[in-house]
Amino acid sequence: MRIKHKISILLSATMLVAGVSCKDFLDKVPLNSISNETFWLSEGDAQAALTGVYSRLQQNFLGYERVYLDGLSDNAYLDPGNGNQSSMLNMTIGSISPVLGGAINNIYSSPYRAITSCNYFLDNIDRAPIAEETKTRYKAEARFIRALAYFDLVQAFGGVIIYRNFFAVTDDAKIAKSTPEEVYAFIHEDLDFAIANLPDERYNGRAVRGSAQGIKARALITQNKFSEAIPVLQQIINSGRYALANNYAALFRTAGQASADVNREIMFSTQYLAPNNVHRTSPGAAGMDIELGWFSLMQPYKDLVDAYEMTDGKPASLSPLFDPANPYANRDPRLDMTVKLPGEVWRNGAGVEWAGSYTSVTGFLMEKYVDLSRAPFTTATAQNSDQDYIHLRYADVLLMYAEAMNEVNGPGEEVYNALNQVRSRPTVNMPAVDQLMYNTQESLREYIRNERRVELALEGQRYNDLKRWRIAHIKLPTLRTPAGAQLQFNTTNYVLPFQQAELDANPNLVQNDGYN
Repeated sequence: MRIKHKISILLSATMLVAGVSCKDFLDKVPLNSISNETFWLSEGDAQAALTGVYSRLQQNFLGYERVYLDGLSDNAYLDPGNGNQSSMLNMTIGSISPVLGGAINNIYSSPYRAITSCNYFLDNIDRAPIAEETKTRYKAEARFIRALAYFDLVQAFGGVIIYRNFFAVTDDAKIAKSTPEEVYAFIHEDLDFAIANLPDERYNGRAVRGSAQGIKARALITQNKFSEAIPVLQQIINSGRYALANNYAALFRTAGQASADVNREIMFSTQYLAPNNVHRTSPGAAGMDIELGWFSLMQPYKDLVDAYEMTDGKPASLSPLFDPANPYANRDPRLDMTVKLPGEVWRNGAGVEWAGSYTSVTGFLMEKYVDLSRAPFTTATAQNSDQDYIHLRYADVLLMYAEAMNEVNGPGEEVYNALNQVRSRPTVNMPAVDQLMYNTQESLREYIRNERRVELALEGQRYNDLKRWRIAHIKLPTLRTPAGAQLQFNTTNYVLPFQQAELDANPNLVQNDGYN
């Protein structure tokens, strides 16, 4: 059974410094820090502080709201039901500007809050009277989370400011940004320390070696360092500590995530635990069940739905199983477990039909991460929404391995085997890759990219995939929103702009090219 890393003592962990207000500690640039001589006196203090570090992962796009990044891609349309969705919708149709606010601000500020908490922890943990082995593990966990936060930042903004320590005054934060290469070097420095010092065991709510190895491999692949990623991925695969879940749909629901046959696939996640640690604890949040299931804030595009093969392993355009009068029959089972299809009836745990979702303007609704056992969804339902958001799972490791091996060596048995493992899991049972059809590096590359799209659909990964493949400016303008607006993505948009407030606060921060 999975062990939840509870974060119910967040308040005490965020007020560690006497004389520093809660707001000061939570801000990414605290105005001051005053040493608290009554803290760091026991292992309990150190654990409370580390809990505060983990709690940062519940904020905005570090937590469950990360699924909304798919609304920046060709996977889904964001119904502008609140400020962030509206801002993100603007980002997909070419209205990015330094003063956009909303989503861009959160994409920038939330990782820095996590980094600040990590740095505060790392600067003080040596004061705690605990065993060196324990202290080193705690440091490795904090450095893993810091690497995760910087990885988000460099993917979004390119070069950003590197803070290695907790700064005492605001002026210490007013420094120039580093290059993307320097940021990646810092990320790998932290991840290598984490890999060397985290326990080599299955994930149980706290970062372990496999968590750090998986994110390191993802960072290497993002830099197109495929040959370097391969041995890291092989170490994960050969460890035997992870396996594919026996139920694809259950991966994204609370009950399934508590099952050993399901959570064996999860390698790192942002965790929640009802009744005190639910999605609604975020300011303005209602949680996945309400936001996705009831309010329909993210609606899949038909372009995503069409990416799913028929059950014979062929595209719909080539399969004799395709029936234009019933286009969603005989499709890859992951489609129906990810998307609510036209005419589909949703039922709750008692078998009672529930049809209370807001109308979809794309014709489809998001089903992944929606826990129908809690329907009908009400404001009270939000008190129970505690699905963990999965940052990394074993299927992604296999898909990264297939991609890296194909890029380095071209088609081969190891590539096909990794893909077939993902496709053949119980509840999916898709046929093996057609090796005669996909027998060149180019054709197999496109196949792997499509397999990533359908396997990881609506989990917030597609946006960064399109960017690292450098095809966002080609793919996105081929689509239109339900209102008819053409999606826009220029080569400038591979990095986001810094917000004007950040530029005003730090005269040494230079705006990204194309946004001046």
